[in-house]
Amino acid sequence: MEKSITRKGVFAVIAAISIQLIVGIAYIWSVFQDDVTRTLFGGNNYQAALTFSILLSIIAIGSVIGGKLAVKFSTRIVVFAGGIILSAGFFLAAFTTARHPWVLWLTYGLMGGVGMGFTYSTTIACVQKWYPHKKGLVTGIILSALGIGSVVFAPFIEWLVSVFHHRAIMNLGFVSWPFDPANSFEYTGIPETFMVLAGIFLVICTLGSIFLKNPPDGYMADVAVAARRFKPKRDDLTPRQMLKTPQFYLVTFSFLLACVGGMMIIAFAMPIAVARGGRLAETAVIGVMAIGFFNSFGRLLWGKVSDKIGRKNTIMILLAASAVLFPFVIAMSGTVLLYAYLAVIGLMYGGLLATFPAITADLFGAKHMATNYGFVLLGFGAASVIATQIAGHFRNVSAYYGEIERMWPAFLIAALCSAGGIVLMLILRAINKKRDAKEAANG
Repeated sequence: MEKSITRKGVFAVIAAISIQLIVGIAYIWSVFQDDVTRTLFGGNNYQAALTFSILLSIIAIGSVIGGKLAVKFSTRIVVFAGGIILSAGFFLAAFTTARHPWVLWLTYGLMGGVGMGFTYSTTIACVQKWYPHKKGLVTGIILSALGIGSVVFAPFIEWLVSVFHHRAIMNLGFVSWPFDPANSFEYTGIPETFMVLAGIFLVICTLGSIFLKNPPDGYMADVAVAARRFKPKRDDLTPRQMLKTPQFYLVTFSFLLACVGGMMIIAFAMPIAVARGGRLAETAVIGVMAIGFFNSFGRLLWGKVSDKIGRKNTIMILLAASAVLFPFVIAMSGTVLLYAYLAVIGLMYGGLLATFPAITADLFGAKHMATNYGFVLLGFGAASVIATQIAGHFRNVSAYYGEIERMWPAFLIAALCSAGGIVLMLILRAINKKRDAKEAANG
C-alpha cells in the first residue's frame, strides 16, 4: 500500500481523536447543574437534568441521520455540519431565560445531541475503515479521547465560569434593588462559557473534518492480504437489512442492559463518595475523576483486548465483573477503597462503550457502520433514561431518610441488568454458530 494512503489513515485517526476530545466537553453537565437548577428551573433538579438526558438520547437519532447523510455525501461534510449544529446549540443556549427555561432543552439538549450524533458514529466508522483489522483498538483510542475530554476540560470550564461570573458581578453598574445576581442566570458566568465552547466546537470540528475521508475502494481487501489473519466481513448490511436480523436486537438490548449500571455510578458517584467516604464534598471530586480517567483507559484497554479474544467474550467478561461489583458499591467505606472501587467500575464501563461499536461493525459490515451503529445507540439512549429514573428514585428515598444505603436496590437492579446482558450475548453466540454451520454446509 502506498505511504500517502497510509498517511491519510493516520491523519484521519488524529482528526477523529481531536474532534472526540473536544466534543466530550458537552458531557460536562455536572459543572452547570446546580446553577442552572437554581436560576432557570426554580430549584427543580429533575427538570434541569432533563437537559442532559435529552442530549444523550438524541445522540442516537443524530447518529442515524448523520450516518445516512455520510453515505450519500461524505464523512467530511457530515462532521462539518455536526460541528455547526453543536456550536449553534451551545451559542443559542446562552440566551436561555428563567421565563423560557425550555429553550435549554432545545439548544443544549436537542441541537447538542444532533450535533454530537453527526460527529460521533461517523468518525468511528471512518477510522474503522482505515484499520479494519484493528477495529477494537482504534475504536478504543477514539472513544478514550471522548471520555478523557470530559475530565481534562472540567477544570478549564469551571475556571471559565468563575471568571465570567466575577466579571458579570463587577460590571453590574446601577440596578434597581432588591436584586440578587446569584439567582439570575445572566450573572452565573455560564452564558459566556457556552459561547466560548461554541467557538471551540466550530473551529476544531471544521479543521478536523478536512482530514476525515474514507479509504479508496479495495483498500480493505489490501489490508486483509497484508494482515493475513484478518477476514473481511462477508456482507455489508444496509440499515433496513440489519433491522430484520435477530442479531441487531440482541446487540441493542445488550447495550441497553450493559449501560444502566455504569450510568447510575457516573451520575451518583459524588453523593455516594461523600456519604461513604466521610470527607467533604470537594474531596469527592477525586472519585468522579477516578471514574472518568479509568473509563477512558478502559475504552483503550478493552478495545485492544477484544481484537485478541473476540467481542462477545470481552463483553461477557465485562458484564460478569459488573454484575458482581454493582451490589457492593454502597457497602464501600473509606475514601481510598471507595475511589479504587469506582475506578474499577469505570474501567469496566469504558470497555463496554468501546466494544459495542466494534461488534456492530463485525456483525453488519463497515459500509453502513455510522447509520447501523446509530440504531444500536438507541439502546444507549434508552439506558440513559432508565438509569436516571431508577437511580433518581432511590436517591430521593435515601435523601428523605438520610441514609445512602437506601440506594442499594438501584444497584441490585443494575447487577441484574448486567446478568441479563450476558444471557443475550450467549443467545447471540448460539445464533451466529448456527448460521456459520449452515453456511459451511452449503459450501
